[in-house]
Amino acid sequence: MKETQSDSKAGNRAAGSGATVWDVASLAGVSAMTVSRVINGTGSVSDKTREKVMRAVQELNYHVNVAARAARVGTLRVGLLYSNPSAAFLSAFLVGALGECGRNGAHLILENCDNLRSQRKAIERLVADGADGILVPPPLCDSRSAIKQLTALGIPTLAVATARPSPLMSAVRIDDYAGALTMTKYLLEQGHTDIGFIKGDPQHTPAQLRYQAFIDAMREAGHEVPAQRVAQGMFTYRSGLLAARELLAQPTRPTAIFASNDDMAAAVVAVAHGMHLQVPDDLAVCGFDDTPVATTVWPELSTIHQPITEMARSAVALLLEHIRARRSGQAYEPQHRLMPYTLVVRESTSGQE
Repeated sequence: MKETQSDSKAGNRAAGSGATVWDVASLAGVSAMTVSRVINGTGSVSDKTREKVMRAVQELNYHVNVAARAARVGTLRVGLLYSNPSAAFLSAFLVGALGECGRNGAHLILENCDNLRSQRKAIERLVADGADGILVPPPLCDSRSAIKQLTALGIPTLAVATARPSPLMSAVRIDDYAGALTMTKYLLEQGHTDIGFIKGDPQHTPAQLRYQAFIDAMREAGHEVPAQRVAQGMFTYRSGLLAARELLAQPTRPTAIFASNDDMAAAVVAVAHGMHLQVPDDLAVCGFDDTPVATTVWPELSTIHQPITEMARSAVALLLEHIRARRSGQAYEPQHRLMPYTLVVRESTSGQE
């Protein structure tokens, strides 16, 4: 029999044992979600379809993943897909996620990715390692490609800290707009009217809302924000250094800088010290999130407390509810949980004379 191009590719993948769910789906002529249902033993799949999928699984040497799944019957596994530039955010998140997984006897599986290609492979590895559900913290919570891939697999997924959660997926977040509005109004009440702002990753929805809240609060108070008072950051410390130098190199400096997260705010403090500026006397600085870095710099940062550890606990609890409902064949409605934020005033801000 003549070997087709498709047969040849399948054979190569099988020999290399690098088959993916999409390879199985393609060979079986079904969707990735159907393959996931067969492998997970969930959902309604006809015997004929199941046989096609299992034949493809065997031909592509995908049986290792099935064996791993079978070996852990009764164990809940929570996958965590992360690509967060803020080590402080990730650290606080892991504390909560690990604690809640431990309390429920579940395992936490971590996969890192830094681009579209590695993202796809990371999701594949989580599925191969037997993840029953997957947590997606920022910035991947706003990644259309990641959400599309997870939806196609039909695996329970929960987005953390997205400002615009999908109605089809559970989510845990705070009101980023209200939090940034509160911080800006606090600075205005302290007498600051010339305020610089450092934006976060433009692909991340909370960054967009934090900036919009700043602009709205300033305009409501009768202050337009010149373009030179706004600098682009990416939520990293290094991007904060560059943004701070841009804002503070101007002939007339702002009296305060509001950075979209604590990492960038800490960088502003470092730049200010390097320019022999006193914080807060010469320059007030504030951040957002209240990660550990906020209290490890001097002076300690005023910030908006986002309960990251508690959000992680809540996210794991909600995801486990979804997983258990799925295992028992029950319907599950996505849940959106809004957590409280708090204005935390520390030494990095002060009033103007």
